Amino acid sequence: MPNTHLHHEHHFISSGLLTDIVIGMSDGLTVPFALAAGLSGAVDSTGVIIIAGIAEIAAGSIAMGLGGYLAGKTEQDHYNSELKVEYEEIETKTEVEIEEVRKVFRDWGLSNDVQEKATQEIIKDKDRWVDFMMKHELGLDKPDPKRARKSAFNIGLSYVVGGLVPLSPYFFVHDSVTGLEISAVITLICLYAFGFFKSKITGVNPWIGGLKVMLIGAAAATAAFVIAKLVEGK
Repeated sequence: MPNTHLHHEHHFISSGLLTDIVIGMSDGLTVPFALAAGLSGAVDSTGVIIIAGIAEIAAGSIAMGLGGYLAGKTEQDHYNSELKVEYEEIETKTEVEIEEVRKVFRDWGLSNDVQEKATQEIIKDKDRWVDFMMKHELGLDKPDPKRARKSAFNIGLSYVVGGLVPLSPYFFVHDSVTGLEISAVITLICLYAFGFFKSKITGVNPWIGGLKVMLIGAAAATAAFVIAKLVEGK
């Protein structure tokens, strides 16, 4: 009796949105946490920490968003530049480009007869030919023309959301050390959860991944707090 059970393969396809969230959230949780910890070691007023924290979150989100925008624009400009070159080479180095199409099919292990038929089919349409070469010769997929703007928004917003987590306790207490204690508990839990989720979807051991992210955040905050205390003591 034939096996009728279907085999389901579970693969995670990383999206640009997820990448942006990871970039923005990881820095958003860590940097404002370290800043708040450092200030907690130097000042007693939570008001100062809140003002400084909000200023840092605003500046950080803009800087991170701009970085994402520039990265997206660079990717798009690079693709357009290579696309232009590919069109020019098809016009000026036609035989060389045809041979490069054959090579792709040859590397796939197709027979000579199938190689030739597939090559002739591809080169019938110039746009399809160029798209084929961009993807299979250069390894470039056409980027989303709105990717730069989307990336800037996603990263910036993720940074703000992440940054408000360690800062939020200071809105409800008047003692900076108490605020830091509450902030540390909340932020370290969020860092662990974030690291766990990120590791799980990328195939890394989530328990170890979560622990690593949490320890990095803890180390950054501890260093900032200790340095502030040392400077204050001088």
